[in-house]
Amino acid sequence: MRRARMHRKTNETDIKLALTIEGQGRYKVSTGIRFFDHMLELFTRHGGFDLELSANGDLDVDQHHTVEDVGIALGEAFDKALGDKKGINRAGYFLMPMDETLGLAAIDFGGRTSAVIDTKVRTRLVGDLQSELVHDFFEGFARGARANVHLKTMYGRSNHHKIEALFKAFARALRVACSRDKQLAEMLPSTKGLL
Repeated sequence: MRRARMHRKTNETDIKLALTIEGQGRYKVSTGIRFFDHMLELFTRHGGFDLELSANGDLDVDQHHTVEDVGIALGEAFDKALGDKKGINRAGYFLMPMDETLGLAAIDFGGRTSAVIDTKVRTRLVGDLQSELVHDFFEGFARGARANVHLKTMYGRSNHHKIEALFKAFARALRVACSRDKQLAEMLPSTKGLL
């Protein structure tokens, strides 16, 4: 079982999390931002992970620190749980329909950080979440996981569905990228010799 525990404490946030990659979709999440909690819950369920996460941040200032730092801590947890990354698929992608919306996600645990995010959300808030912070969450994840993260809403009407489709697609792409490949076995999926 690939697992990780993280505690990220700064002057702005205090985040504790426990992650199991080969989980059963169980979650206990509390960030103080209910829509964000909902996205992390469905991310956990669709990825088949187990996640316990509590985040206390300076929400009286803004949501930015909490959302970004949760992304960083979650990315670091995946990086730690994957260990040397031998035998994993390394990359994964998924197209997720969410009613009238279609979301695309692709990830590569290649050791380099890059995040390209296009939510097509043009409203300030979706639920109680500042919608621009979706980008910051995934960028933080990419930084913490040392991964490439590409997400795009292909089309859609509902802003709720646009964000939800991306979180679900990301979870399923991540599940593929983390999965062990019997053919690769103990091989590192890179010609460079390290990830």
